[in-house]
Amino acid sequence: MAGGVLTGCRATSASTSLAGAAPSSVSAPETADATAAGGISGEAAAAPTSGPTVAPTPVPTPAPAKEPTRAEVVERYGAAAPTDWGLEVAGVITELPEGERATALTFDACGGPGGNGYDAALIDFLRAHAVPATLFLNARWIDANPDEFEQLAADPLFEIGNHGTVHRPLSVTGRSAYGIAGTDDVGEVYDEVAGNAQKLAGLLGHPPRFFRSGTAHYDDVATRVVADLGERVAGFTVNGDGGATLSAAQVRQEVGSAPPGAIVIGHMNHPGGGTAPGVAAAVPGMLAAGRRFVRLSDVL
Repeated sequence: MAGGVLTGCRATSASTSLAGAAPSSVSAPETADATAAGGISGEAAAAPTSGPTVAPTPVPTPAPAKEPTRAEVVERYGAAAPTDWGLEVAGVITELPEGERATALTFDACGGPGGNGYDAALIDFLRAHAVPATLFLNARWIDANPDEFEQLAADPLFEIGNHGTVHRPLSVTGRSAYGIAGTDDVGEVYDEVAGNAQKLAGLLGHPPRFFRSGTAHYDDVATRVVADLGERVAGFTVNGDGGATLSAAQVRQEVGSAPPGAIVIGHMNHPGGGTAPGVAAAVPGMLAAGRRFVRLSDVL
């Protein structure tokens, strides 16, 4: 079940903005060719078989919705008061669609002091067993691990999600979780989401589809901001490594007991912890039992 410690690292503050998307083009209409009639006395004489050809009226392709600016988001939600706070609020996906029997493994890389490590053993295990996963990367972790990021982004086994700009809980009132201060207002929510989204879009060539905040805590106004910025908030069903604090045996128990349809959260920025050996102990048995693993975008 969702819950447990989800710290991963500490956070600082930053502010950036994200540009809007360009409209798509309209395709050219098709035209019809006139047909030719037979000839007389060996001489070909073309004659139309019908009236003038009229090209069909082109149907414009709808332009993608323009992403709101920071000022627009602040104007839209600045006076909104949240009514809920925590791991499971409106707008947070905590499990795969009903009837889905697969399991989604997701791993966060928090970045910042104490959070810039890279668990190569975990990634090597997933690759060796062809187990896909969704990796939520913080902007600071990307900056500290450019080569590793490039390799992960190029690997079709993985998809890259947005783990925020400075790893803050997402609040419009400054609420905190696990001692990590949350965003103070709507503008800072925008900065936390859009700052790293802009970085990822530039590096990947497309914007991220999923967002997870630092600590995975939100209020219900903040999740609406994320949706307006074109991303879906990914929560979890099973806390696989307790914020990178569980032993290998505990991780094995948590991951191995994940039911079909579960989203499992873990961390990939604490090499030497219990996550990699615990996952390596749990997953082979799940595969042998017929469990299928997916990236979030494969089913959502």
